[in-house]
Amino acid sequence: MKPAVYFAAIAALSLAFASPSADAHSKKEATEPADGAVLETSPPTISMRFDMPMRVTLISLTDQDGASHDVTRSDNMQPVSEFSAAPPALPAGQYKVEWRGLATDGHPMQGTFSFEISN
Repeated sequence: MKPAVYFAAIAALSLAFASPSADAHSKKEATEPADGAVLETSPPTISMRFDMPMRVTLISLTDQDGASHDVTRSDNMQPVSEFSAAPPALPAGQYKVEWRGLATDGHPMQGTFSFEISN
């Protein structure tokens, strides 16, 4: 076998058997409340589920007027697959959750989701 053909064959086999998880990054799978949900009462928790552990570095909750509402987190800034935080009792209105995180593979992530409380 010629060296060029041999090299091409080795390269093709290396690509064929390369681990697909090497390029995989964590992703958000679900939120509670769901994005766009209309609730009758204030949610007891705000939660997110990830397919791989994630260290949530920021979570903020704002209302339609831009006012911030503190949330109590229980993860101690440790990587978790399921993150939850307790908001205060919220009045009727529209709310936006903004989050940022760092996956255990070092990949930074961020996102938002919104919900409404209608009394």
